[in-house]
Amino acid sequence: MKRTLLIVLALLPLLSSAQTNTASLADLVNPLMGTDSKPSLSNGNTYPAIALPWGMNTWTPQTGKMGSGWQYTYNADKIVGFKQTHQPSPWMNDYGQFSIFPEVGKIKLEDAERASWFSHKAEVSRPYYYSVYLADYDITTEITPTERAASFRFTFPKSDSSHIVIDAFDKGSYVKIIPGENKIVGYSTRNSGSVPANFKNYFVIYLDKPFTASAWHNKDVDEGKLEYTGDHAGAVLNFKTTKGEKVHLRVASSFISIEQAELNLKREIGTESFASTQQKAKDTWNKTLSRLKVDGGTTDQIRTFYSCLYRMLFFPNRLYEFDAKNQIVHYSPYTGKITPGYMFAGTGFWDTFRALYPFLNLVYPSMSKEMQEGLINDYKEGGWLPEWSSPGYADIMVGNNSASVVAEAYLKGGRGYDINTLYQALLHGANNTGPDATGRRGVEFYNSIGYVPYDVKINENAARTLEYAYDDFAIYKLGKALGRPASETEIYRKRATNYKNLFDPQTGLMRGKNKDGSFATPFNPFKWGDAFTEGNSWHYTWSVFHDVQGIINLMGGNQKFVTKLDSVFTLPPVFDDSYYHSVIHEIREMQIAGMGQYAHGNQPIQHMTYLYNYAGQPWKTQQHVRDVMDKMYKPTPDGYCGDEDNGQTSAWYVFSAMGFYPVTPASDQYVIGAPLFKKVTLILENGKTININAPQNSIDNRYVNSLNVNGKPYTYNWLSHSALLKGAVLNFGMSSQPNKQRGTKPTNAPYSLTNDK
Repeated sequence: MKRTLLIVLALLPLLSSAQTNTASLADLVNPLMGTDSKPSLSNGNTYPAIALPWGMNTWTPQTGKMGSGWQYTYNADKIVGFKQTHQPSPWMNDYGQFSIFPEVGKIKLEDAERASWFSHKAEVSRPYYYSVYLADYDITTEITPTERAASFRFTFPKSDSSHIVIDAFDKGSYVKIIPGENKIVGYSTRNSGSVPANFKNYFVIYLDKPFTASAWHNKDVDEGKLEYTGDHAGAVLNFKTTKGEKVHLRVASSFISIEQAELNLKREIGTESFASTQQKAKDTWNKTLSRLKVDGGTTDQIRTFYSCLYRMLFFPNRLYEFDAKNQIVHYSPYTGKITPGYMFAGTGFWDTFRALYPFLNLVYPSMSKEMQEGLINDYKEGGWLPEWSSPGYADIMVGNNSASVVAEAYLKGGRGYDINTLYQALLHGANNTGPDATGRRGVEFYNSIGYVPYDVKINENAARTLEYAYDDFAIYKLGKALGRPASETEIYRKRATNYKNLFDPQTGLMRGKNKDGSFATPFNPFKWGDAFTEGNSWHYTWSVFHDVQGIINLMGGNQKFVTKLDSVFTLPPVFDDSYYHSVIHEIREMQIAGMGQYAHGNQPIQHMTYLYNYAGQPWKTQQHVRDVMDKMYKPTPDGYCGDEDNGQTSAWYVFSAMGFYPVTPASDQYVIGAPLFKKVTLILENGKTININAPQNSIDNRYVNSLNVNGKPYTYNWLSHSALLKGAVLNFGMSSQPNKQRGTKPTNAPYSLTNDK
């Protein structure tokens, strides 16, 4: 007994922290993280995405009715289809969608009628593979993806009336059945806007088993009819099965043509087996995820890390395809024409400029380069850079944050694309109002009086002003890097200080201002919306990413600034929802989080925990960053604290777990926080390695007592991107008590425009 006890005690250090299984990082991912959500309360608003990184197509089990943005929710009891989706968010809804569903017995066409009970106990969800048992039909469905195609494997019971229902959805669709080739082709036009009139998502499907079939439309089967065009088209494939018989289906799609869909299928799957496609998909995920390896955390922390990383690697998704000559081409969501070159979609820069794009520029710069080339085509074909693409211009959110996405990629080392055209696109967007949230709404006021006024019927005006000021900073830095004349860049440097026009010295907060220069009254700093976007003044006051020292000066110095930061966490979570006329889910998520006014579930305040580094109290950043990681993220269906939002909320976690964060994307710096793991290894594309070591790390040892970079003591509160690209070893000494001497000098603070000489 004593010997057994000694063995257990010896193993305790090993059991206290999990080790990464590098053989299959993909199997650490939980695609169901964030799926336990609803419109009134978001724990992520995600769906289990079965796809490859940045794949053109994604597949998901469908529990919601046709047309619902909540296409899969964890608390649902029934599955109605297996859906091809391009949905970036339930609030944006979907485009390029159709579904496949197996049945036995009576043919059931409508999604509510055909729905089958299922259980998460009989569900397997991996990035590269999905399986579920459909209880009403005694059928197991399996899916594995490629970038533009997928393989299905259905295990049927013994039945003389087995079926597969192809649903091309309503709003205009087409199917054609070719029984002699075991083939179905068609298209869906269902979308949520932001597409030309000729938009279609074409598909081609092959079954490995002969069948009889009929087209159907709305609720009716047209016996013997093999082709149908109309509002709601579909096909039903009929055959007999023996018990345990496996029926295979291969499917691909294209935004270009049926012929291109056929080509995509031939290239990406051909005649290979389901198992072979699955292994390739698994290998792709493991290779992509393995650029980051973490050790020395709990199993939940490691699973959360890789689940977040998985979610980040979908946005934006590819829209381009390879034609018969293997040339890159795309369907233009602006002109409706087939055009050479790259194209991406499915992201909102208001969310993703903050951390997702900085992460791509650090870890996957070759993908970032493709995305920049896609932005060039956005501008050439649509006349503007998108601010939200789904897949074309979507009229939602504020800011001109394409400026940050473009500038940062180049400033972080991106080369080999037409940056001068992109720079001209930034100037065009910064000085004009475009369609569907492109350019800058209120630009005539912003450029003349230095802010968008509260009383000129432009909503969320203070938020626009603050984001335009940062965007101008990004243009200024890019212009300088490109050698543009000072007479031009100086315009944007000056406009980058326009945030000062909204600072109210009486309250120490940002506030809407009228055209005549008076502050809007009455002022309630807890009022969501109105002058701000999905937040209040306590959230947006910190949205001066590029000049934190400027805000410190306006507030009266470091101590007053820190006191204001502290207040975010100590104030009660009160709110005024009168602008929205109801409690929007973002408000509710702040209210229930137990962190005062801190609303990590939405983007405006996510960087705020890092700002203590600018005011000489970095230990408070370390405390709060670790608190957020510990409390707000879990590898579970309720694992996020608000909308995941196109990889941004995940990117906050992944950066923070490494120990630093890009507060100012269009700069060379990351601001230091507190690493979560004992060891992180980041393998860069250039072959260099960043090793982040924190051997004393634990749930209690969350404070940075010391930091050595490449063997030398390092007292700054920031890390240089350009230095990290050369390879680095970061050795963090962690402790349970804050070190209130390290990083406290003004010279230790990260970059601010005010200090830019």
